[in-house]
Amino acid sequence: MNLHFPFQPDNRGRSGEADNDAHLRDMIEQVLFTVPGERVNRPDFGCGLLQLVFAPNSDTLAAAVQMTVHSALQQWLGDRIVVEGVNVEHNDGTLAVDVQYVVRRGQERRLTRFTRGAP
Repeated sequence: MNLHFPFQPDNRGRSGEADNDAHLRDMIEQVLFTVPGERVNRPDFGCGLLQLVFAPNSDTLAAAVQMTVHSALQQWLGDRIVVEGVNVEHNDGTLAVDVQYVVRRGQERRLTRFTRGAP
């Protein structure tokens, strides 16, 4: 059983469950939007993208962010996915991240967009 992230009850009032595809997507989202130091037992977990919502936009920053996201996903989820590409955009306090990856089990290629507003 995989719990849905963020945690939410199902229609029976029990812990919401996620299928394998949704669970994998939830795990990617956790890596992207968790600030390093936020988790007590894993202080180096995450890549801290939310800190960049108000950062000045530049090509150099975009390249650094893409590399940071790519390496964080490979570090934390490398046994489940192969990251093929990452594109990060931020506009008016909203961050959008496109992640193209291959699921190791089944070799399925996916492109998923994650968005988050300013904290």
